[in-house]
Amino acid sequence: MANTQHGRTTTSRQLLRREVAGTIGLLADEQDFTAMRRYRSFTFRDHQTYLRQVEGLLKSLASSGSHTSVALFDPVEYAEFCAETGIEPDTPTSRGRFTAELASTGPALPYEGQPLADLVPDLVEAAVRRATWTYASSVLARLGPCAICHQDIGRIAFARASYLVTRVLDTIGAGTHHLVCSASTGRDPLQAVLHADATAPDTLELDETATLELTTVLALALATGSACALVVRTARAGERDQVYGWRVKEESLRKLTAAQVFDAYCIDAYSGELLAPEPDADYCTAPEVPTTDPEGGHRH
Repeated sequence: MANTQHGRTTTSRQLLRREVAGTIGLLADEQDFTAMRRYRSFTFRDHQTYLRQVEGLLKSLASSGSHTSVALFDPVEYAEFCAETGIEPDTPTSRGRFTAELASTGPALPYEGQPLADLVPDLVEAAVRRATWTYASSVLARLGPCAICHQDIGRIAFARASYLVTRVLDTIGAGTHHLVCSASTGRDPLQAVLHADATAPDTLELDETATLELTTVLALALATGSACALVVRTARAGERDQVYGWRVKEESLRKLTAAQVFDAYCIDAYSGELLAPEPDADYCTAPEVPTTDPEGGHRH
């Protein structure tokens, strides 16, 4: 009778385990891996072996029915976290506590059986997007009130950016659109990407997070008077793709010529190096976007 009860308890715990989600903090970069080796309790000595072990663990958890997410483990952020919370950094428990924090602050991506080599680039991209949004939103929050109207500059800039993005989406119409907003703000160039699906009649599908990120980068450029361009690649059935865009000037969008958009799209924003032209695409002069705010008001 006792054995039966024990068996039922074990089975119940196994079933319950399948409903518990977990997060693994991944040292995807060899430099980050090397930085963690200064802790004696971190016993891995080879990065490739470490990655294979992580992938094996992910597969094992997936085969048992567990849901697992993967987040990037940053040694610098980990050290800061330990200093702020007053915990000893050289313990597995502290690393586990920091990883639990990553699960709530993100970004983290679900493991769905894909090779780790495919997951890592997506994870890095998500981390870059989060860092871009965090930086842009923090700068907007620190700008303070306008000297003329005394309203919050960051909030007004974000409202203006939202209005401009809406006008762009209204103007470009049907199709599948890939929007890239690039801004030069005095540090590394900021870039945000948004995919918009307007193939179904009277329907526009957007990712809310990506929309927020792109709008925030545009708002920062508007608020600080930074150089900024919005470039779109549009695909429509039976047609060659079209690439076109606008530059931000005086809080409005001024259309780029075909030559200008070619330069914007075919030069790497970070290195300045030439990129190969997009295949099966025509570089076009952008359509005119009505950007006069019906509510009027002065520019900031």
